[in-house]
Amino acid sequence: MIFKTKPADIFKERHNGPVKEQMQDMLQTIGAASLDQLIDETVPPAIRLKKPLNLPAALTERDFLRKFSQIAKQNKLYKSYIGLGYHDTILPPVIQRNILENPGWYTAYTPYQAEIAQGRLEALINYQTLIIDLTGMAIANASLLDEATAAAEAMNLQYSLRKGARKNANRYFVSNQVLPQTIDVLLSRATPLGIELVIGDHREVNLQDDTLFGALVQYPAADGEVFDYTDFIAQGHEVGLPVAVAADLLSLTLLKSPGEMGADVVVGSSQRFGVPMGYGGPHAGFFATKDEYKRNIPGRIIGISQDAFGQKAYRMALQTREQHIRREKATSNICTAQVLLAVMAGMYAVYHGPRRLKYIGLNIHSLTQILEKGLERLGFEQLNENYFDTLQLRVESAELQQAIRQEAEAAQINFRYFGDNNIGISINQNTDLDEVKDILAVFAKVAGKPDATLELDAVPEETEITWPEALIRTSPYLQAEVFNKYHSESEILRYMKYLENKDFSLAHGMIPLGSCTMKLNATAEMIPVTWPEIGQMHPFAPADQAQGYAQIFKDLEAWLCEVTGFAAMSLQPNSGAQGEYAGLMVIRAYHEARGDHHRNISLIPSSAHGTNPASAVMAGMKVVIVKCDEKGNIDVADLRAKAEEHKDDLSCLMVTYPSTHGVYEESIIEICQIIHENGGRVYMDGANMNAQVGLTSPANIGADVCHLNLHKTFCIPHGGGGPGVGPIGVVADLAAYLPGHAVVDLERPEAINAVSAAPWGSASILPISYAYINMMGGEGLTEATKMAILNANYIKARLEAHYPVLYVGSNGRCAHEMILDCRSFKKAGVEVEDIAKRLMDYGFHAPTVSFPVAGTLMVEPTESESKEELDRFCDAMISIREEIREIEEGQADQKNNLLKNAPHPAHVALSENWNFPYTRERAVYPVPYTRTAKFWPTVSRIDSAYGDRNLVCSCAPIEAYNEQGQEMKAV
Repeated sequence: MIFKTKPADIFKERHNGPVKEQMQDMLQTIGAASLDQLIDETVPPAIRLKKPLNLPAALTERDFLRKFSQIAKQNKLYKSYIGLGYHDTILPPVIQRNILENPGWYTAYTPYQAEIAQGRLEALINYQTLIIDLTGMAIANASLLDEATAAAEAMNLQYSLRKGARKNANRYFVSNQVLPQTIDVLLSRATPLGIELVIGDHREVNLQDDTLFGALVQYPAADGEVFDYTDFIAQGHEVGLPVAVAADLLSLTLLKSPGEMGADVVVGSSQRFGVPMGYGGPHAGFFATKDEYKRNIPGRIIGISQDAFGQKAYRMALQTREQHIRREKATSNICTAQVLLAVMAGMYAVYHGPRRLKYIGLNIHSLTQILEKGLERLGFEQLNENYFDTLQLRVESAELQQAIRQEAEAAQINFRYFGDNNIGISINQNTDLDEVKDILAVFAKVAGKPDATLELDAVPEETEITWPEALIRTSPYLQAEVFNKYHSESEILRYMKYLENKDFSLAHGMIPLGSCTMKLNATAEMIPVTWPEIGQMHPFAPADQAQGYAQIFKDLEAWLCEVTGFAAMSLQPNSGAQGEYAGLMVIRAYHEARGDHHRNISLIPSSAHGTNPASAVMAGMKVVIVKCDEKGNIDVADLRAKAEEHKDDLSCLMVTYPSTHGVYEESIIEICQIIHENGGRVYMDGANMNAQVGLTSPANIGADVCHLNLHKTFCIPHGGGGPGVGPIGVVADLAAYLPGHAVVDLERPEAINAVSAAPWGSASILPISYAYINMMGGEGLTEATKMAILNANYIKARLEAHYPVLYVGSNGRCAHEMILDCRSFKKAGVEVEDIAKRLMDYGFHAPTVSFPVAGTLMVEPTESESKEELDRFCDAMISIREEIREIEEGQADQKNNLLKNAPHPAHVALSENWNFPYTRERAVYPVPYTRTAKFWPTVSRIDSAYGDRNLVCSCAPIEAYNEQGQEMKAV
C-alpha cells in the first residue's frame, strides 16, 4: 500500500484556524464557489500583485529554532558597564516564567473592557504606585514607550503650560548632561513645533530669560555625577518656569526624590526593575507629575472606581485615548503603553519590596565605591564628586584610552568611552565582586601593575554613603501592603496567578477586535525572546559584538520591503503612533530638502484613526479633513478639490487601507495619483496590513510611506496593551531621511533625528516577526491573508440577518473586518456598550466598540481562529440579538434586563439576594458551552464616572474604604 508523505509540522497549518475540510462549508455559507472566487470578489483586480512574494522557503518550527540559534550565537555577550540609561539586571525566574513567557499575560489586549482585565489593571496600579513613591510625585501614568519619548512628552506638557510673560516662549533648556539619545528625540519633537532647544550647563543658564518655557535635567547626570537640583528648581519656580527631571528609578531607593526637590515632571525608564536590556527595548518609560497637571498627562492612567454593587474595581481613567476625542487638538498621539514591561517592573518591586530594593541599590553603590578605591590605588583619577553607580575616569590621552579599550574588549568587557578620552563605568545589579576584580585587572595591566594587591575579599557588610546629607533619601516608599506581602516565591507565584485568572486573553478565546488584529502569537515565535543572546545585549555595544542582531535586522528589513513593495525600512519606531510620526517627519524632511518648507498641509479622511491628525500636528502640519461618502469611502471629488486648493502647500495625505471601515476602496489608486499630481506624498496607515500581505501592497497601490504594526499583522503579542513595534517603509527617494541616532551611527547623513531612544527600537521582540515570516514563507503569508478575509466574510454571512453590516465592497464583500450596526437598538434603550458587557457572560472579549462609527461594533476574527470558535462567537451574537428582541417586544424591562446588568460575576450569581427578573441560569449560562468553559468576570459593570470624580491612581490605603466597602473616599 502506498501513502503520500508530507511533513507533520508545517507551520502555516498551525497558524491558520480553519482546516481545508471546513473551508467548503464556510464558502457555501458565504455564497462563493471557491476561496479564489471570494478573494477576486473582495480585492479589486487593479491593486492585486502581479507575482507572488519572493521570500525564503517556509521552515518548520524545529528547523527555524535550530537556524535562529546559530544567528543568535553571533551576538557576543560581553559584560557591559556602558550605562547611558541601560543596565544589566536580574529578572527573577518566577517573573520570567509566569509573566514574560506566559500567554495569559502576553496575549491579552488593552484593558478597554475593564471587567475582564482586573488583573492587569491591578498590576498597573502597582506600577503607578512604584513610580509615584520613588519619584515623590502625586500621580503617574501606566507607562510610556521609553525614557526619551517620555522626556519629549514632558517638554510638550511644559510647552502647553505657558502663560503670562512666557506665553509665547519657544525655547527649552536641556542640560548637556541629559542622555544623548534623549536629546536626539527632543530635537526630533521640538523642530516641527518651532521649539528651540538650549543645551548647556544647568549651573550657568539664566532661568529669568522669559524666552524659556521649561527645563529638563538628568538625575544622576549622564556622566554619573549626582547634582542636588533643589535650588535650580526653586529658581525656576520663582520666575514661573516648570522643571522636568529625567531620573534613574533604582537610584531613587537611596537618593532624595525629584518630588522632594520640587520637580514638576519626572520621567525615566523602569528597565532596571527586572527588564532585560534587549539591545534597546522594549522597556516601560515612566511619567509622573503633580496633581494639578493630571489632566495634561499623556497616555493612560489606571484608576480605582467601583462596580454596580459598590465593589472596588479598576479601569482606565481620564483622558485615555484623548486623540480619538480631540484628534488634531490632542496634546499627544500616544495610544499605547508598555503594559507587559510595566507589569514586570511593578511585580519586581512587589517581589523585592522596599527593603530588598534598597539592598540592591546599596550593593550597587558599595561595589562602585570598591571599584573607585581600587582604581585610585592604580593611579587613575575619578572625577565624579557624588555618584550612585557610575564612575568617570580621567584618561590622559587617546592612546591610553585605546589601550584600555583593547584590553577591556579582550577580557570581554565594555565601558563607555567619552570623546575627551575619559572613560565611564556603570555598575549594575548583575555585577559581583569577582567582576569588579576583572575590571581592575584590565586597568592594572594597562597601568603596568598586573600584580597589584587589591585586597578585595568581600563586599563590606556596611556601606557608608558620603553624599551631602541633603541628597540622601530619608522619606519612606512602597509602604502599601502589596509591596510588603509577597516576598517568598510561593506567595508571589500565587499572587501573579490570582491576577492572571482575572483577565481574558487569547488563551481563553477569540478577541475579535476590529483594527487590532489579535492573531496567534505562536510559542515558537516567542521562545527566542528570552534567550540571553537576545535579551542581555546593551544597545550601545560595539557593532562587531552584535552581528546576530545585524543579521536579524538585515533579513527582516528585506522581507518587510518585499511585503510592502518599498525600497527601505526603519525598525526604530516602537509603536504604531511612533511610526506615524516618523513617517510624517520623513515626508517633511523630503519637502524641506527640496526647498519646499511651506508644504505643511496634511489631508486626512474624516474616518481616520484619531492618532492620524494628532501625529500630523506633532509633525508641524495643518490638518484639512476630507469628507467620506454615505458608504464610508473617501469622497474623491472632495479630496480632489482640497488637494487642488492646497496644491502649493500640500505635504501629504494620510490614508488607511483597507479603509478603517473594512473595505478595499476601489478608488485608492486614483486617490494616490491626485495627491502626487498636486505635489504631495501619500502616507498609508498600516493598521490593516493583515488584509494586504501577498495580495496587494502599499507601494503597489501608490503609497510613499507606510508604518507596519508588527504587534498586529506580524504576530508580536499585544502584551495587555503593549509592547508594540511600528517600523516604517518608504519608496527610494525618501530612504535617505529615515531616522538616525545620536549614539549609534546608522550611516544616513540626511536622516531625521531619532524618534525612539534605541537605534532599532524594541529590538528584542523583532525575532517574533522574524520567526513568523520565516516559518510562513511567502505562500503561507498570502494564504493567511486569504484566510483572514474568509473568516471575516463567514462571520458577516452568519450575522448579517441579525445585525446590519454597515459597509461592504461593490460585490457585497468585506475585507478582513466588518462593522456591525447596533444603532437601531437605542430605541429599545440598548447601547452598544451593553452588548460588549453581555458578551463577557458568553465568554468573549467584545469587538471594537464605537470605532470608527459611534454605536457600532467592528469585528476582526483574523486567520488564526477556527471555524468552531467563529461559530461560537456567532452563536453568542445571535443569542444576544434575541435578548435584545425581548426588550424590543416588551418581554424584558428596558432598564432591568440581561444586557443592562451584564456582566454577571460569580459573587452576584451566588448571592442570597437575586433581584433580577430573569434566572441565574440565563445570566451566567446563556448557552451550553458556558457550563463547561465559563470565564467569570470578577466585577460587575464598572462606574467609570465615579472613578473620575474620585480619582485614585495608586494603591489606596485600606482606610480609603469604609467597613462595608461600599464607598471610596477621594484621596
